[in-house]
Amino acid sequence: MSLDVDQIVDRRRLRRKLTLWRILAVVAVIAAIGGIVAASTDSKFISTSSAHVARVTVGGLIRNDRDRLKMLDDIAKSGAKAVIISIDSPGGTVAGSEALYGGIRRLAEKKPVVAVIEGIGASGAYITAMGAERIFAPRSAIVGSIGVIFQYPNVSDLLKHIGVAIEEVKSTPLKAAPNGYEPTSPEAKAAIRGLVEDSYDWFKGLVRERRSLDDTKLKSAADGRVFTAAQALPLNLIDEIGDERVARAWLAKNKDVSADLPIRDWRNRRLGSEFRWLSAASWLAEQIGLSTVASLLGNDAIANAIGSTQLDGLLALWQPPSDH
Repeated sequence: MSLDVDQIVDRRRLRRKLTLWRILAVVAVIAAIGGIVAASTDSKFISTSSAHVARVTVGGLIRNDRDRLKMLDDIAKSGAKAVIISIDSPGGTVAGSEALYGGIRRLAEKKPVVAVIEGIGASGAYITAMGAERIFAPRSAIVGSIGVIFQYPNVSDLLKHIGVAIEEVKSTPLKAAPNGYEPTSPEAKAAIRGLVEDSYDWFKGLVRERRSLDDTKLKSAADGRVFTAAQALPLNLIDEIGDERVARAWLAKNKDVSADLPIRDWRNRRLGSEFRWLSAASWLAEQIGLSTVASLLGNDAIANAIGSTQLDGLLALWQPPSDH
């Protein structure tokens, strides 16, 4: 009889444990569903029509992105009282950076727009920052790299070494030049230099106009170097040393945008539906305090992973030199 009682007690304990695990499983499923909904709608529980400060994050490599431009147009029609462009990018394609700059300028006609360079705002990312009315950056942020580059590999010596020859018939000598399969001719190099110089002249003209630089400052600022924000300030490449809090204070003082307004993150829906589960996982990881995991699963990281090989043509891009 005693054994039967013990068995009954054990079974009840087991049943309670199973019930607890079932409840935890249901809670996890509900949280995951909530994450998927939040990631898909990007609501952040703040309505687009209510008063808020919009934050647009520009990270990773900048390329042509119609969805992001459409998002900027949507912000212009929303209840946002101001917009913060949060930048941490080494740049990207000249065409993509120019398009993003144009979208920000159109937005700035409707809303106060400021840029905060969180870590790096170089090359094409600096073009992006110039679309804002005012540029802020912490003291050690990297700014500048005003220049354009056209890069291509040349494997002609390698092909010759392994005994492979590429044959071609083309209409004119400069068609599809450079192609990387043969040494680049002086004429092809001259044509490429013309492309680079044309885009560089446009870039410098934009810096001169937007940052009100004289010839002396422009010569110092536009030689391709990067600067810390502290170095960039006297060159007038930025307006103020500071982070997002400083930018919010400036908006409150100069644009009558209350510092108490909530911030709503507007996210680019560039990625296809096949990556939505990663966005949801990122959101869920962030909610439970796994910020490192969330950053690895974030939209910008995914976009970098699947899109970095798509950069071609003229680049406004900064990267530190390799040690190898």
